[in-house]
Formats: sequence, structure tokens, C-alpha cells
Amino acid sequence: MITRRCFLATSVSAITASLLSEAVPLFGGTTPNIQFPTQPRERIAIASYPFRDFIDLPPGEKPEGPQHPRIPLKDFPAHVISKFNVNKVELWTGHFPSAEQSYLRELRQALDKAKAKVVNLAVDGEHSPYSPDAEERKKAIAFSKQWIDAATFLGSPSVRTNLPDAKGAAPDLNVMAGSLTQVVEYAASKNVVVHLENDNPISEDPFFLVKLVEKVNSPWLHTLPDFCNSLTAKPAQYAYDGVNAMFSHAYGMCHVKAMENDRDGKPVHVDMARTFGFLKQHGYKGFCSMEYDSPGDPYAGTSELIETTLKFLA
Repeated sequence: MITRRCFLATSVSAITASLLSEAVPLFGGTTPNIQFPTQPRERIAIASYPFRDFIDLPPGEKPEGPQHPRIPLKDFPAHVISKFNVNKVELWTGHFPSAEQSYLRELRQALDKAKAKVVNLAVDGEHSPYSPDAEERKKAIAFSKQWIDAATFLGSPSVRTNLPDAKGAAPDLNVMAGSLTQVVEYAASKNVVVHLENDNPISEDPFFLVKLVEKVNSPWLHTLPDFCNSLTAKPAQYAYDGVNAMFSHAYGMCHVKAMENDRDGKPVHVDMARTFGFLKQHGYKGFCSMEYDSPGDPYAGTSELIETTLKFLA
């Protein structure tokens, strides 16, 4: 996830009123009140992103690199249970073949059948919420809202919405806050928490995200600390300080990684004890999503991340 993942913003139509009428909000109130599990294994989720070579591609996309047998996204939750004994998933929007009513219903049925749960949607779009172009900002806001609707229907308590950089414009805290306030107010009306991840080194710098969350000042907007992303683009001390600052505003989701290649292809390793120390220092009670993003087998890598996480959460 060094740069914003190549995401072809598939044609996502707004979720219809009939779809929303079927969705029953699970998390009500004026502030989020997610009942997080306390057992270490129950706090673990598996991200779909590391398995992008093993999940069916959306229509129109062509595979790259080595080819593997693929499964439909709707089968991923049951697959995760069988492979990892984990019943919670974080689904990436780049894996969705559609956000139409019919597909979301099919996916929800598969989740219910497997007794699995989506605990976060990782939403990646192309439009910048701080673009000088007002129409561009409107598209960014609308895209986030559409996936908040999808999260509501799927029973996910949260989304992680990305903040693409705007060509020719530096990140603008006030403009970004104005856009996000609209997204967060909509999310609150649907009982969905919005998370911001330290990914894009330009527009999602960890300290900038902390300022942004403080500027919007809503209990429905929180940071999502990724263990490794900032280490691939920033000096180590800066990156660790940034993740520490983000955990002070984290609520429902963090991304656990042990290693990732930087922009030059060089491996960057995470001090796991140090980073889990931030998690404990700030009393973080939310989910930990395993996001293996290194060369090699994501199945073996994810299993190792699970064991490491269980050790530090114990």
C-alpha cells in the first residue's frame, strides 16, 4: 500500500431506497458504541487486499503477474474461516464486482451463511476531497457516501475512506475538513464510523491525519494506524512517532504488518513490540486487521501475523 492502490473506480451506483430499507443498523446512538470483543483471536480480522491474486477480478480488469486459482469475493469470508479460524474480514472495494443492490444482497447472504462478519470496508476512490475543483470534491464525497450505504447493508460498523492527493495542490486542512464533515455527518446518520489511514505520503501523512481528525472533531471520525506504510516513505523516528500519535485517535481498526517494500523495492521491517506498545499505551480496544503486504505467500504471511498479534494482545 505504498502508493494508493491502483483502483479502477468501477461504476458504483447509489444504493437504492429499497436496499437501505433492508439494512438494519447494528450500532446506534449519538456516538459509536461498538461492542468490541476482548478475546485476542476475536479481535483479529483478515484483510482481502493481500489476497488480490487469489480473488476474482472485477469486470474489465486483467490479471498481472503469476496466475493462481481465484475465488469470488463472496466466498472469501468462508475461505478465511477455513484457512485461519478467523470469522471477521476487512473487504477492499477494489475486489467488489459491483455495488449494486443484487450483488450486496448476495454477499450478505454468503456472510450470514458462513457466520462471518465484515468489520471494515477499505474504500479506495480516485477523487480528491481537497481538490480546488468543487465538482471533484463533490465526487469524492458522493463516492464515500455510496460505500457507507454498502457498509450499512453488509453490517460493517466502519469504513476506511482514502484521501487521494489533488494534482497541483498541497493538502489543505480546511478544505479537507469541510469535505470530510459532510461524509462523517452522513456516516453518523447510518451508524458507521469513518477511519483515515496513513497511506498516501502526500495526503495521508500521519500527523496531518491527526490534525484533520481534531479539526472535524466528531466521534464518528477516527484514525486507522497502519504499522508499516509510513516507514516506507518517512524516516523511522518520524514514522513511529506518527503511528503513536494516530493510536491516540484510533477507535475501531488498525492494520498489522511486519514488513513492506519501499518505493525502491527495499524491505522495511516493523518493530512489532514497539508498535504494539503504542496500541496498549493508548488503550486501543478495536479490531486488528492482518494486512500482509510483502513478497511471498500471503497465506503463510497472514498466519505469521496472526500468531504475532495473538502474542502481543495476550
